[in-house]
Amino acid sequence: MDSHAQYEQQVVWTVVDSDIGPLLLAATAAGLVNVVFHATDAVRDKALDRLASRLGAQPAEAPDSPLLTEAIRQLRSYFAGDRRDFRLPLDWSLISGFNRQVLRELASGVPFGTVVGYGDLADRVGQPGAAQAVGAAMGSNPLPVVVPCHRVVESDGGIGGFGGGLETKRQLLALEGVLPEPLF
Repeated sequence: MDSHAQYEQQVVWTVVDSDIGPLLLAATAAGLVNVVFHATDAVRDKALDRLASRLGAQPAEAPDSPLLTEAIRQLRSYFAGDRRDFRLPLDWSLISGFNRQVLRELASGVPFGTVVGYGDLADRVGQPGAAQAVGAAMGSNPLPVVVPCHRVVESDGGIGGFGGGLETKRQLLALEGVLPEPLF
């Protein structure tokens, strides 16, 4: 394998603090590949093992890597209330097919401060009646926050589920002005 091919397979990671707890960020030369909520040691280790298995490269801790610099900056800006959208290269290699199609539509078509129903998102990708499949796509989102699955809610006004936990979803929606800030 030449050095260029090795570079393309490189996976770097770090854990950053955020308003919703520690987030593991992982990137490849193609872009940000994974965001993991609640990145305690055990969660982090499991996520890194999964990344190594899926991407065929052992992730290297590299908090100062240029592959992570912009993602860290934009996430900090988002949580500070100064950023409304992410402009990052994304590596979609952890997701494919219908799930990738739904997540790409979500990333490009549901802006900051808005929400969409599971069924509405299914309609947008030409799959009316696939609301449950959209829910599964949200649950498999490897790039939460950046690809804003927290913006997908139930059509009856319910908050719906969330891989990061409902309190995390509420916090993200409050940050974006969709829900009121909790009183305490």
